[in-house]
Order: sequence, then structure tokens, then C-alpha cells
Amino acid sequence: MVSLPEQKRSCGVGPAAQHGAPYPVLTVDAAGIVLSHNDRAAVLLPRLGAGVALGDVAPPWLVEAHLRRVGAAGEALPAWAGGRIDGRRVKALAGPDADGAVTWWLVGDTTRAGAVQELARERARAGLLQELSSELLASLNVERCTEVAARQAARHLADAAVIVGTGDGRSFPVTRCVTDGPVVRERIALDPGELPGLAEALLGLPAVSSRWIDPREVPSWALPKGFVGDAADIGSVVVVPLPGHGVPAGCLILLRHRGEAAFTPTEESFAQLFAARAGAALSVARSHARQAYSTEVLMRGLLPPPLGRVHGICFSGRYRASVAGERIGGDFYDLYPADTPEAETVAVLGDVCGKGLEAAVTAGRIRTVLQALVPFAADHTRLLTLLNGALLSSDQTPFVTLVLVSAVRQGARIRLRLSSAGHPAPLVVRTDGQVEEARTGGTLIGVFDDLEIRTAEVVLRPGDTCLLYSDGITEARGGPLGDVMFSEERLRSVLARCAGMPAEAVTERVQMIIAQWVGQGPHDDMAVLAIGAPHDGRPTPVNGLTTVSEPTAANGPTAGNGPPTVSGPSTINDPQR
Repeated sequence: MVSLPEQKRSCGVGPAAQHGAPYPVLTVDAAGIVLSHNDRAAVLLPRLGAGVALGDVAPPWLVEAHLRRVGAAGEALPAWAGGRIDGRRVKALAGPDADGAVTWWLVGDTTRAGAVQELARERARAGLLQELSSELLASLNVERCTEVAARQAARHLADAAVIVGTGDGRSFPVTRCVTDGPVVRERIALDPGELPGLAEALLGLPAVSSRWIDPREVPSWALPKGFVGDAADIGSVVVVPLPGHGVPAGCLILLRHRGEAAFTPTEESFAQLFAARAGAALSVARSHARQAYSTEVLMRGLLPPPLGRVHGICFSGRYRASVAGERIGGDFYDLYPADTPEAETVAVLGDVCGKGLEAAVTAGRIRTVLQALVPFAADHTRLLTLLNGALLSSDQTPFVTLVLVSAVRQGARIRLRLSSAGHPAPLVVRTDGQVEEARTGGTLIGVFDDLEIRTAEVVLRPGDTCLLYSDGITEARGGPLGDVMFSEERLRSVLARCAGMPAEAVTERVQMIIAQWVGQGPHDDMAVLAIGAPHDGRPTPVNGLTTVSEPTAANGPTAGNGPPTVSGPSTINDPQR
């Protein structure tokens, strides 16, 4: 009958063989015979086997440690023994077993080295994610973020990277890059179903394992120039979604050459972390781009319009918002050109209550209503009454002061009709330097049910200019101590020195003087609108607006020989002169 130790030696079973330990383990009896071992121990000691003597397969330090352990007879011994196996340092931990046998657990430096290497890899991955985040956050431009993500993915994750952005169902933006190569961007028509996992990734579904993707199925549009000749040269493919904020941001495709190792599960998991950072940045950039576009579209409707000559009448405007760096505010001006030279061109300059964006929105609403009421401009009082009624019926009743102007060219002269609704009266600058105030006035809009409007008529001869301005000009504080209002008197003095200047020069001069006056100090919104009669008396096309040619005034020199003249003094409120 065979004894138990002999039975163990013959079959190679024992505690070590039955133990699924992650380290090399072997069990040795008191006589120094190996009873059992696991596969890791066989790798560490190639000649190891059940039934062989420990001294034939193990280094002397382990044999000596085993002999001391079995012969200790109750003597306290260290639990650990150490030495080298094939040049590698190994520690052995002894554990008691039945019948005087000892189970040895062998822990080598290879385990520690592997942990160190894995830690280094994790640190490198964390550093890559940090570098990616820093680069992506440096710009809110969608194209730049896409290029950064593609370049970093090709450099650190694969031999080539392709980013497919969100499209319209027929065409998609595609960005390709090979390791240390240029980034190529284009928009192409493609079928997401051509590449396994792409359609799902664009919908935000989980990534498809590279083991399920046949590299030969990669379409030609996904092959970066300079990477491979065709799909047969691709060894491994990973398709990873780019998650965004609420909606997918696209898809990342990673490609490796045929001779390279396939993507491991760890690498695929890291690619998903990489894609999460890139997708979040792309989502933020796209959101910013949409907001910027929306802001630009809305801002376009709030900004003052470009001005020029209309039917031989010169218009020029300047605007400065109260908030530094802003382009809009509560002051506004608009121009509504007439369809024919014989009809009146309508202009308006106004000032709503408040400052900043809210005031600009209110001004935009008023400008929209005014544009709809322009057909009633033949009767200023009616137009302003309709505007007043519209503002009074609003839930949030804003009030506004404004000057309404109707202008028409008659020969070399410009005839104006001006109506002020609670706004500073326009100033007329004559060629001789005289500054006159238009005799118009009235009730501000949006406060009272009944309006009182007084309309003035003004005739501009060649070289004359009529200036409309907001109270932000005259009430601007500056001077040596920054506490003195600019005042209408100073404005008149400035305009007197602008006699004979074109409308563009007048508005630019006023804006420059006011800017020097206020310096860096606070100020209200400031707007000016100049209407001038050109010296040459000849209208010219500007900004595509319809213009006509008119003869110069009687008794005046021809064009090119000096400004025409009109006999008799020019006065305000006397259209017969």
C-alpha cells in the first residue's frame, strides 16, 4: 500500500497545486521532496516537478532555509528568507503544512518591477490627459480643438487617428492625422455604416471592441495620406465615441499598422478616457461657436447702420457706448432711404432709458416699430403718436427721446423737416461758422397719452450741416478734475470751427473732442448724426443706394470750380428762403 507522501509525489497534488495564487508557490515535505507546485513556480524554477528533491532544482539559500524550518523543533525562525534566482532577487515566505511539510511562497522583484512599470505607464497616461486638457482649454475654436485631439491621439495612442464630427446625415467633417504628420481637415459625404461601430459611436453608444472590427472593412476615406496603401495594411482598429454635453461630439478612429501589436483592453479603456476629454472640449467649443454666431446675428440688428450719401444728401454717424468695450447701448440712430429722389429720406436719432445690453434691446424694439411706421413719416405727429401708443401698450413700458428727420434734395439745397420728442434740438452749422438751433420740441415718447410735437423746417445750402446728438454729448463730464459737463455751449463752439466741413468730418471731430474731454472717466451713451449738403451739389452713388444727379444752384460756379451759392440769407423755419 502506498503512503500518503508517496501518493502526493506520484500524482503531483497538494496545497500548492490546488492554490490559485498570483505568486510562485511550492510545497516541500520534511525530507526535502517537492510535493506540489503551481505553474508560476515552474516558470521561476524550470526543473521543478512533483517528487524531485528540492536541492536538485532550487538555489542553496532556499534549500538551507527549508532545512532550518523543518529542523527548528519549536525554535522561532524568521518568516522570510531571501536570495537570488537567475540573478533576480527573490523572497520566500514559509507557511506550515500537514505532516511537517512547508509551503513556500516566492515573491520576486519582477512583481515589484512590473508594478513600477505599470505605475509609470499610469503616470504617463495621466500626464497625457493633463496635456490634452491644457491644450484643448487654450482655445474655444472648434477646428483647433479637433486638430489638437487628432494630433495627440496619433502621437500617443496609435499610428494614425481620424476624427469624424457631427454632420447633417449626408456629409461629415473629417480630420485625419498620422504620427508626427500634418493634420488634414475636409468635409466629405460618407456612409457611417461602412465602418463597424461608427454609426453607433456617432449616436453616443458605447465603443465597439477592436476584436469585432475587421481592419479590411475600413473605408478609404478613413485612411490618412501617408499612413498605408490600403486597408489590407491595417493591423488593428478602435472606434471610440466622443461624448459631449448632452449630445455626441463625434467619433475617434484609431489605426495601427499591420506589424504592430493589437490594441489591448487597457489601451482601449484609456482611449475612451482620452475621447471623453476631447469630446467634452469639442462640445464646449461648439457651444461657444453657436453662442458667438447667435450673438453676432443679434448684434448685427442692434448696431447702428452704415451711412453715406443718399440721393445727394450726406449722412454720417458716430456712436460710443457707455460701457468700455461694448458696441451697443441705449442710444441709436437709423436711416430709411427713400425709393426715389423726389421722396423724403427718413432719419432718426434717439435715446432710451437705461444703459448697456438691456437698453440696447429696448432700442432695438423701438427701431423695429419705427421701421414699420416709416410709411407714415409724411406726418411726423401721427408717426410719433403711433409710436407712443405702441410703447404705452407694452408690458414693460420704456420711454425714449428722439429726433425725427425727413430730408429731400431740391436742386443744390437740402430741405429738412425735424421733430423733437423730448430730445435736445438739432444744431445747424452754416458755412460762415454760425450755429443755429432748430426750433422744434415736444413730449418724450412712452410716458403720456397725449403728445405735443412742434416740427421745424430747415434748409441746408451747400456746405451746411445739421447735427443731431444725444444728451450724452453735452452732459459728458471731464475737464481738469473730471467733474465739468461739456455743455451745449462747448458743443456750439466746436461746431463753429467745423464750418464748411463734410458731414463725416463733423461727426469725427465731435467724437474726438468728446473722447479727449471724458478721457478714461465714466460717461453715458453718446451718439451723433450729421446731415450735410455737399459742396459740389452733385449726388453720387454710395453703398449701392440709389442716387441721382442734380444741377448746381443758379448763379453758382460749376462743379470743380468751388461751392455753389444761393442768393439771400439762409434761415431756419423759413422754407421759402
